[in-house]
Amino acid sequence: MSADRIEDQLKAMIVERLMLNAKAEDIGDEDDLIKQWNVESVQLMEIVIGLEEVFGIQLGDDEFSIKKFRTVKNIGDVVRAKRA
Repeated sequence: MSADRIEDQLKAMIVERLMLNAKAEDIGDEDDLIKQWNVESVQLMEIVIGLEEVFGIQLGDDEFSIKKFRTVKNIGDVVRAKRA
């Protein structure tokens, strides 16, 4: 699975789970999800749940930070690190 593929899967999951009024391809890898897409902290937790379901990874409370979940690129890095 290529790096781009993970980001594409993440974008699709984010649009679906958060019911964003956007298409997955509208979201840039480096877009600030909080500032540009009005994602709130509760929604970030929904993304974490999605990661567990879609990618089969588990995140401990100490592994979550707003910084790591601000962009699709950063979330992709988390997924790759957990899979390694």
